[in-house]
Amino acid sequence: MGIEYRRLGRSGALVAPLALGTDNILNPTPEDESVRMILAALDGGINLIDTANSYRQGESERVIGKALRDSGRRHEAIVATKVHYPVGKGPNDKGNSRLHIIRACEESLRRLQTDHIDLYQLHRPDFGVPIDETLGALTDLVRAGKVRYVGSSTAPAWKVLEGVLTAELKGYVGFVTDQPPYNLLDRRVENELVPMCQAYGLGLLPWSPLAMGVLAGRYADDDTRVAGSRAATRGGIYAERVSREAVIAGNRFVRVARAAGHDAAQLAITWVKDQPAVVAPLIGPRTVEQLRHLLPVLEMRLDAEMAAMCDSICPPGSAIANFHNSAAWMKMQLRPLIGDEPAGG
Repeated sequence: MGIEYRRLGRSGALVAPLALGTDNILNPTPEDESVRMILAALDGGINLIDTANSYRQGESERVIGKALRDSGRRHEAIVATKVHYPVGKGPNDKGNSRLHIIRACEESLRRLQTDHIDLYQLHRPDFGVPIDETLGALTDLVRAGKVRYVGSSTAPAWKVLEGVLTAELKGYVGFVTDQPPYNLLDRRVENELVPMCQAYGLGLLPWSPLAMGVLAGRYADDDTRVAGSRAATRGGIYAERVSREAVIAGNRFVRVARAAGHDAAQLAITWVKDQPAVVAPLIGPRTVEQLRHLLPVLEMRLDAEMAAMCDSICPPGSAIANFHNSAAWMKMQLRPLIGDEPAGG
C-alpha cells in the first residue's frame, strides 16, 4: 500500500503520517541509541523530527544536528523545534517576545548545525506578549530564510485563531500547525481546536498519543508507578497524568484491542493518526526496537468498528486523564471515580 504522505497543515510540505518526538533523547535514551533511532526513523519513512530548545537544555537539538550532519541526511528531514520555556536565568530568557524568539532561534540553528528550521513552533502561548510582536519576529525569521514555517503548541483554539487571523489581516507569516496533547484518554481538543483547524486548514501534530504508555498496557489497574516509566522517574505533571481512572480505562482498551487481534500500542496511535485535522502524531520511542514496533502504523487504517469501540471507552470531546496539565489556561478539573472523593466532599 505504501506510505501516504500528508500536507503539513496550511503549508505545501509533505510529511509521513507519523513524526518522531525526541523528548527521550538523553533522558533516558543514550546518545548513541538516539542517533540510531533518528536514522532508523528516516529509513522507515518518517521525515518529521520534532524537538525543542528546552529538551535537556538544548542537548536534544545538538544530538539531532550531529546525527543529520554526520549521516549527510539533513535534506531528508523536516526539522521542527520550539521556543518559549526558560533557557537561562535572565528575565528575557523565556516567553514569546521578539527579544527571546530571535535570540533562541539563533541558538537552535547553532545546535542543530543547520541554516534553517523547517517548522518553528511556540512551545506554549504567552498571554503577556502581544500577538503582533510574536508574529512580527517569526515573520522576520521566515523572510531572513532562517525558518520555513511556523506553528504553535498546546494553545487554546481562540489563541491559535488569533494568530491565524492577525497574520491574514496584517501580512504576517501564519501558523500552519498546532501541537496539542491528544489521545483516547484526553479528547478535549475535539470540542474547539479540531473544528477550528478543519475550518482554517491547520494541521495537528498531537503529542502523547499513547498516553505515556497507559494505552499500551504498561500499567496494572492497581499500580500507577511502573519502574522506569516517566510517571515514576520524572514525577510532577507526568505522574498526575497516570491516574487510577486513566489506567483502568487504558487497560480496558488494551483488552478489547487484543481480543480483536490488534496490538494495543499500534491501534492507539492509529486512532489518533486517523482523526480529523491530524497530520502526524508524535511517537516518542526510547529504543530503536520500540520505534520499529510502531512503524507499521504508517500504513494502518482505523475501521469503523474499532472507532466505535474507542468511543465507548472515552466519548468524543471528553477526558479521563489530564494531559493538559502543563497548560495553565486549561481550567477544567477531572473528578476521581465515585468513592475516591475526600470524606464529606
